[in-house]
Amino acid sequence: MNAPAKTEDFAATVPAGVFAETVTSVTHYTDRLFRFRMTRPAGFRFRSGEFAMIGLMVDGKPVYRAYSIASPAWDEELEFFSIKVPDGPLTSHLQAIQPGDQVLMRKKPTGTLVLDALTPGKRLYMFSTGTGIAPFASLIREPETFEKFDEVILTHTTRDVAELKYGFDLIEEIRNHEFLAEVVGDKLRHYATATREDYPFRGRITDLIRNGKLFTDLGVPAFDPEIDRGMICGSTEMLKDTKLLLEEAGLNEGSNNKPGEFVIERAFVG
Repeated sequence: MNAPAKTEDFAATVPAGVFAETVTSVTHYTDRLFRFRMTRPAGFRFRSGEFAMIGLMVDGKPVYRAYSIASPAWDEELEFFSIKVPDGPLTSHLQAIQPGDQVLMRKKPTGTLVLDALTPGKRLYMFSTGTGIAPFASLIREPETFEKFDEVILTHTTRDVAELKYGFDLIEEIRNHEFLAEVVGDKLRHYATATREDYPFRGRITDLIRNGKLFTDLGVPAFDPEIDRGMICGSTEMLKDTKLLLEEAGLNEGSNNKPGEFVIERAFVG
């Protein structure tokens, strides 16, 4: 495995029109998942929930992949949550980064998992599997989310219990944050499920929606298109199945150009 380029020899290889930012911290959760933070370019603007193209120089060429920005728009740094793929063109190298290393980022963020793409409602569901929690890590730390909705329900489903820890860390950080704790209050609910290990809440989120256990566990009524809104980020199969369940409940898909009752991020799967 080629190590990421170090700061001293990196500048000469950075492509034109691309940010080169410095890694400030790295947290490895499991042998499959890690989180890292890096400096934020001066003047870089994005909406909470959007993604950016980030990458590394590999064998003298830039390699990029789409990554949701996990930090909120007000944060002074940028945070990302990544899977580790042993033979992945980017992640096989990205998982080896350390503080002080440099990461490339293209200058234009985009995405559909933004508040502007939803029509007004009262309850917002954020459905995520695996690293699909990343855009919601941004949105649950965005004050505007809690100005627009009375209740925000973050669901996170992984195969193993250990892979849920990032979500629990996020909730703990919010509760301990000097101003977010007050803004969020009791509006945020976290519903974590595992599919391969015993856990208080177990199963695929689509099965738990279909059999009604999600609503029973949370003590809320079934989907109501008048008040409920949804955001979905996960595997291709999960996106398709969750979309169908929301449509069956009478919710319509929205976009940046035409807001609706739910939105999906199709740029990547995770």
